[in-house]
Amino acid sequence: MQAPIFEAPGQTRVGRFGWKDQHSSLLSFIADAYLNEMGITNRLRPTEVTQVLNITKGINDQPDDLGLADIDHFAQFIRGTMVPPRDITLASTPAALKGQQLFRRLGCSTCHIETIITAPAGTVIDGGQFTVPEALGDKIIHPFGDYLLHDIGTGDGIVQVGPQDTANKLRTAPLWGLRDKARFMHDLKSLSLGNAIERHKGEAREAERRFDELSPEERAALFAFLNSL
Repeated sequence: MQAPIFEAPGQTRVGRFGWKDQHSSLLSFIADAYLNEMGITNRLRPTEVTQVLNITKGINDQPDDLGLADIDHFAQFIRGTMVPPRDITLASTPAALKGQQLFRRLGCSTCHIETIITAPAGTVIDGGQFTVPEALGDKIIHPFGDYLLHDIGTGDGIVQVGPQDTANKLRTAPLWGLRDKARFMHDLKSLSLGNAIERHKGEAREAERRFDELSPEERAALFAFLNSL
């Protein structure tokens, strides 16, 4: 799905950020979050959502002595943040290794893609507003997610960007860092990995059906793998 690039007006790119992939660049995503989640207007989102209790005028997020606004610094911080590391000890156990094979056999890896190679260093993206640096280019990452929209039966019926058929679609969440989470799925309504998997219907119905057929030992192995992420 194509989403607008706020820093390059009139241009679009495949959306990758937000539960609905409604943003196509990291900076666009940050600018929108600053406005809608913190009430901070910025050069990319300069219009207040409400005037209730508003005591300021103009754009809140102003450039500093370096010429960078807070949204720019935040984008730099996120780009410089390391990916969540795996639990290498657990990942190397026989149970987790078997669980990874089951993960693939069930079809989970169709959407929760294990390996992605980032764009080459020097690639110009975001409507010409960002050039992939050496530190981020040509890197092999293991997000266990494709960052694309899918309908798995848990959608909210809301269209943010794109055609009407996106109403019940959600971005496939990357599973890296999963072991540090106590709640799962986009709505955080699942308190266990088993329940989260069982809620996968729609496009993931066949994978969920295969999960239902697993033995207790196979489920334990799958959970061992997931808890290593």
